[in-house]
Amino acid sequence: MTDLGNQSDTARAPRWRVVGPGLVVAATGVGAADLVATLVAGAKFGYTLLWVAVLGAVIKVVLVEGAGRYSLATGRTIFEGWRSLGRWTTWYFAPYIVVWGLVYGATAMSSSALPLVALFPDLSLRWTAVVIGLVGLVLVWFGTYAAFEKVMAALVGVMFVTVVGAALLATPNLGEIVLGLRPIFPDDSVVNVLAIAGGVGGTITLAAYGYWLREKGWSTPKFMRVMRIDNGVAYAVTGVFVVAMLIVGAELYHSVGIAAETGDQALVQLSDILDERYGEVFGKVFLIGFFASSFSSLIGVWSGVSLMFADFVGNLRDLPSGHPDTRTGGRYFRGYMLWLTFPPMLLLLLDEPVGLILAYGTLGALFMPFLAITLLALLNKRRAGALPHSDVPEEWRNGWLSNGFMALCAVLFIALAVNEIRETLAPYV
Repeated sequence: MTDLGNQSDTARAPRWRVVGPGLVVAATGVGAADLVATLVAGAKFGYTLLWVAVLGAVIKVVLVEGAGRYSLATGRTIFEGWRSLGRWTTWYFAPYIVVWGLVYGATAMSSSALPLVALFPDLSLRWTAVVIGLVGLVLVWFGTYAAFEKVMAALVGVMFVTVVGAALLATPNLGEIVLGLRPIFPDDSVVNVLAIAGGVGGTITLAAYGYWLREKGWSTPKFMRVMRIDNGVAYAVTGVFVVAMLIVGAELYHSVGIAAETGDQALVQLSDILDERYGEVFGKVFLIGFFASSFSSLIGVWSGVSLMFADFVGNLRDLPSGHPDTRTGGRYFRGYMLWLTFPPMLLLLLDEPVGLILAYGTLGALFMPFLAITLLALLNKRRAGALPHSDVPEEWRNGWLSNGFMALCAVLFIALAVNEIRETLAPYV
């Protein structure tokens, strides 16, 4: 660690005051699907896979720290780094961000609408999803990054109260929690292990961290320590969410032999169980937390992935780094927000085409291996033919520990990708 004695007041602020972009990336990453994955794991295996939940949070800390360190050390965005590795990165990223945005937009809107429809059964799921998409668009379109960060913090607060509250209601078994930290693989648990360790806490949004750092004003190596505090605290919060949902699954499902449903309906089912056991108020409060989790992911993607797309277009057009068109409120940023909002509404009205599902599943499964492998390349030795100033100064390159964890991430995500691609193709072959 270098001497940071000349940091700004922001860099010397108390720890709780410097948490910002990390909380945004963590809140964006922990959506309904992540809560379901850990709930189902707890329902099937009790506390046995608790250690995987902790490992998954550590893995995300390593990857997000690497993305943030690259951006702060070089002053360049992650896409500029990918571009320095060769054209193949653009060939992958271009179709990925287009197809992913189309399908994710519909998924995020539906997931956010589901708890509201459960609270107010007279609402139409389809049209509630459309309205939520428009609300997310307006919030991010007209808001500043500072306002966006405050909204995300409020949603995280709601998630914390409801998810951790549900775990406390379930009266966790402390002895079983300790035993759950042992690395044990129960029979038929491989898919659940991969889903928890690899899936919880974000995919493409991990790479958006550097863009949110820049929007925050943290753009030089003097913010390295602040970034690490921010990242560590944020993923500690993520770990709490994951552990809490696993406790709920273990105590309310596994201990009494109830099978958890799959998909977002599992969270509606959980609200019904809370209703039956503790009273109607608790189930309804949990649905509010379910909405906060889904909606924070929606607006997080509307902001972070739009920044990534704007930078991608700016690079293709040879605009200088940080050009206003590529920042929050810029025309390329807003253009991708429109892509995330309006074309996906057609998918809410129509059956999703098979080809689109296949492309989304395949391209999406490959993103995390892509991120882990490219970070390994970017954060190590010099590369011949790289873009000017794209290399990381020696003091900020990976050490043996970072390389070890990133290599582990790459192996894990390759295994997860193979499994996801197989599951995506299975219904059509």
